[in-house]
Amino acid sequence: MEDQVILVNHEDIPLGSIGKMEAHQLGLLHRAFSIFIFNSKGELLMQQRALDKYHSAGLWTNTCCSHPRPFEATHLAASRRLEEEMGMNCKLSYGFNFTYEASFSNHLTENEIDHVYFGYTDDLPVINNTEVAAFKFISLPDLLLDLKQNPDIYTAWLKICIDKVLAFKNEIYE
Repeated sequence: MEDQVILVNHEDIPLGSIGKMEAHQLGLLHRAFSIFIFNSKGELLMQQRALDKYHSAGLWTNTCCSHPRPFEATHLAASRRLEEEMGMNCKLSYGFNFTYEASFSNHLTENEIDHVYFGYTDDLPVINNTEVAAFKFISLPDLLLDLKQNPDIYTAWLKICIDKVLAFKNEIYE
């Protein structure tokens, strides 16, 4: 059975569920999460999406992102998915959420209320090669510079939320 996503209204109230691919084909608003893991040097753990992902294949993005399953708490889904994609366990803290919509060349659309979580560890990931092609740690100044110089190698949602991620991280953790 196809993975299901949680359809939501603009207040993030669940309206039901639908197949993940159908939600992206129809551009329906659904719940998602993004995880940003930092090490003790303040570097962000980035992943390069697997080369055969249904959209944004091969692009660099935050540590992990996905969708909670119907009736699954978002924070539990985030921990589950961090383990599945990156082979990591660490304490995650909720930061904020944001709504975005982005269309892709394959006619799929992400229309999400994205819940953002933060974590800190010096552990190295053990990546799931079906989800992740590569990983790297990058300083935030280097990431910001590369986002300006090479925007086409990064996911839409990372480019949309990075300023809010930086503001939140600086406000809370520094």
